[in-house]
Amino acid sequence: MPTPKKRFGQHFLHDPSILRRIADAVEIQPGDTVLEIGPGPGGLTVQLAGRGGRLIAIEKDRDLIPALRARFPDLILIEGDALEVDWHALVGAAPFRVVGNIPYNITSPLLERALLPPRPVCIVFLVQKEVAARVAARPGGADFGALTVGVQAVAEVERLFVVPAGAFKPVPKVDSALLRLRPRPVPLVSDDEVLPFRRFVVGLFGFRRKQLTRGLRELTGAGAPEAGGWLTNAGLPESLRPQDLDPPAFARLFRLIPSQQRPA
Repeated sequence: MPTPKKRFGQHFLHDPSILRRIADAVEIQPGDTVLEIGPGPGGLTVQLAGRGGRLIAIEKDRDLIPALRARFPDLILIEGDALEVDWHALVGAAPFRVVGNIPYNITSPLLERALLPPRPVCIVFLVQKEVAARVAARPGGADFGALTVGVQAVAEVERLFVVPAGAFKPVPKVDSALLRLRPRPVPLVSDDEVLPFRRFVVGLFGFRRKQLTRGLRELTGAGAPEAGGWLTNAGLPESLRPQDLDPPAFARLFRLIPSQQRPA
């Protein structure tokens, strides 16, 4: 196994049984296109290959490219940064699936990139356990926040299993967990609304300790009657706080607020 590089946030997973479970979670069907983010030395790649799909991989570490090409002659291997490469240009118009053991330090932007339309059939990412808890959280808990709402507004989320730190080389300081995201057939917000919705959610969670009426007033500049009216029309009690709202409630509330009063 090659020496992992700290500057790339590399932690190579070396347990074949866990790698097999990750590949199983992608649920590859004959004819599928599968995009692997960061194949590293190819531990997951070997589990994905031969499952009936066209396999594409993006690898940033140029030192790993020759060995990957030699080991997987049928792999479509792209040397580049997954945050900069155009995924849709690689996969074409066909439905595709995304999978990867991704670096902890770029989890949020990779999730954001993976959820850009046209979205994959599913996304399977191995991420830091605490991040997985936040993405899969339910309203009312300490882990529920803006990241939760932003992801769940466009995808259904499953937290599948935990991978202990000892399964990696080098051993990270935290455990990981496998997430599977299935984009919603009809997202809670349209593609044009995703960015303003995200700004609204992040802004409202800035007042997570305050009741919704106060938070909305401070976020939008509205008066108490106007803010209260939005909540009434959304079917939400004024006593709730942001962490008490599920993603559909956030979407209803977002649409009731005039665009000129939303966070810029």
